[in-house]
Amino acid sequence: MARKRPTAILEVGTMSNLPSGVERHQFDGTERLATRGNPVYGEPTDGEWRAWDPHRSKLGAMCELGMETGLEGGETALYLGAASGTTVSHVADFAGPTYAVEFAPRPTRDLLSAAESRPRLFPLLADARKPETYAHVVEADVDVIIQDVATRGQARVALENRRFLADDGHLLLAVKARSEDVTSDPNAVFAEVRADLEDGYVVLDSRRLDDYHADHLGIVARPR
Repeated sequence: MARKRPTAILEVGTMSNLPSGVERHQFDGTERLATRGNPVYGEPTDGEWRAWDPHRSKLGAMCELGMETGLEGGETALYLGAASGTTVSHVADFAGPTYAVEFAPRPTRDLLSAAESRPRLFPLLADARKPETYAHVVEADVDVIIQDVATRGQARVALENRRFLADDGHLLLAVKARSEDVTSDPNAVFAEVRADLEDGYVVLDSRRLDDYHADHLGIVARPR
């Protein structure tokens, strides 16, 4: 059954669109995004809160730039391209069950360490391009798919994993232009990825993340 969501429209660019469990705290005299949990990558802490570094997290950059991600807190999440757990550990701090897919064994070991203090974080050593290999583990109708996979065919990965997304869910996609085509203009790459996504998604918002990540585009979409 599809999950119902609030219908209130929030002004893009305000911090009121942050999910429950994400706040702003002072770290070394600077106000920064933060989640409550054990540190993972050497980030500064303020009691139970730890800074969420947008320079190391595309999703953090999307939140910092005021994109309306649709995240509310407590949702079921599927994270594709979890790496060593930098971003997905923040997601697991405020979300519900969080499935973290990572293909490489070495960062997966770090991901397992991040999951030790996060009972809602479930690391999966698997290839995000082959969702059939983890379909027996990931529950149906997740509220959000968060994708940060540095590979060619990033739109195809999102389309292949659409099967897991609830009808009213969101895709939060970080597109790395250089992974698609190192020789092409990033804007041309982004336009092609957006066009490919339209086979299964409606793009709600997109924004360059260059303030934090060169040649990256953040996309918010819903299932078509």
